[in-house]
Amino acid sequence: MILVTGATGLLGTELIQQLSSQNKAVKALYRNTPPTFSHPTLEWVEGDIMDIVFLEELMENIDTVYHCAGLVSFSPKDIERLYKINVEGTANVVNACLNCGIKKLVHVSSVASIGRMPNSAVIDENTVWNSGDKNSEYAKSKHNGEMEVWRGVAEGLNAVIVNPSIILGAGDWNVGSTKIFKTVYNEFAWYSSGVNGFVDVQDVASVMILLMESDIVNQRFILNADNLAYKDLFTSIAKCWNKKPPYKEVTPFIAAIVWRLERLKSFFGDKSPLVTKETVTTALEKYYYKNDKLLNALPEFKYQHTEGSISRICKELTSKNNLK
Repeated sequence: MILVTGATGLLGTELIQQLSSQNKAVKALYRNTPPTFSHPTLEWVEGDIMDIVFLEELMENIDTVYHCAGLVSFSPKDIERLYKINVEGTANVVNACLNCGIKKLVHVSSVASIGRMPNSAVIDENTVWNSGDKNSEYAKSKHNGEMEVWRGVAEGLNAVIVNPSIILGAGDWNVGSTKIFKTVYNEFAWYSSGVNGFVDVQDVASVMILLMESDIVNQRFILNADNLAYKDLFTSIAKCWNKKPPYKEVTPFIAAIVWRLERLKSFFGDKSPLVTKETVTTALEKYYYKNDKLLNALPEFKYQHTEGSISRICKELTSKNNLK
């Protein structure tokens, strides 16, 4: 029996679909979003990883755990929730795994939790964490969450950590990384000069299953298909929809004005800012990630080409959102 936390998110949804297609017995944990996917071997459970007693009851008769639950936010208003969910919530999952004798945990972290070296050397699994100003509060929360997993490993838990780059998939295009596609569809004119890593959600889920079923334990793996300039990514998406690609470059000066205006608007309103100092900083930097450790560990696995992923995702979003 398998437990998946965060099962209604972009990655969790793909993961349970792949597990169900293999007829694996899965308990899928969700909190707010009512699930729409069903399968004879799938059991949905409503609950919260902040409830320690509930977690231990849930893990009775569970063999393995995929921990996908987490919060992605760059809004100053969400700082407390980030640490609550990504650190304390992960600690709760780790403790429940230890107390219930779980055979193996696959924990979803992020490349943000690895020490970043902007405009410099390529980042790999051995890059040293730097707690400087370049790291967002989200990155710090994911890094601290990883520390809870390593603490569990020291106490006897078998675990693998995956560090995906920006995940591309046909989720809710009003939130998360899928919002990139909506922005391009609406012919947003601006692009940044930054570079980042990108990976297909299907590949992330497939790798997680392969790692879980392997003998590999107590290691971390960067999951990254391609390092792309944001402009190139946006242009490829625009081409799929026959939309006008972005053509105005955001300079550091313009970006600084925008995030300050957004923070001011947020201060006098209830909504989180669309752009923050942290998102601007990331968008203007160039981050390059290596992926050879994973490819060497799983020689049977190959990443999908990003162009093909973009084409598939655009088609799925066209159908899902009744686009013309």
